[in-house]
Amino acid sequence: MAKAFQPLMTTAGRALLGLYFILPGLSKIPGWDGTAALMAEKGMVLVTPFLLLTIALQIGGGLALALGYRTKLIAFLLAGLTLVISVVIHNFWALPPGELQTAHEMQNFVKNMAIMAGLLGFAGLGGGPWSLDARRSP
Repeated sequence: MAKAFQPLMTTAGRALLGLYFILPGLSKIPGWDGTAALMAEKGMVLVTPFLLLTIALQIGGGLALALGYRTKLIAFLLAGLTLVISVVIHNFWALPPGELQTAHEMQNFVKNMAIMAGLLGFAGLGGGPWSLDARRSP
């Protein structure tokens, strides 16, 4: 792809991944009880602190990623959050085989691994030339 499009693609990728976290983070605030119940049902410990941390990382981290602020660190943290959510919530291997829910959770798990791949790319390469990080660099 032409080098002229690289800043645009990097920025669009950051913005879309950021939005992927911001919207669910915001929805967890009015949906607190349902999310907490799901987390407890899936065996998550310390639900309240982890839910608070998840909301903060999704909203704050999503916004920071979209803007390209501390991109490498934020992308790494969001990749870790995505891994934890995938293993705890989308644990398709613990569901009875053949059920529709099992296929749905497998699809969510695989999708999250792809999201994690994109995040790890940003964790390694940074936010690109159209980021707040690039403006802060000497």
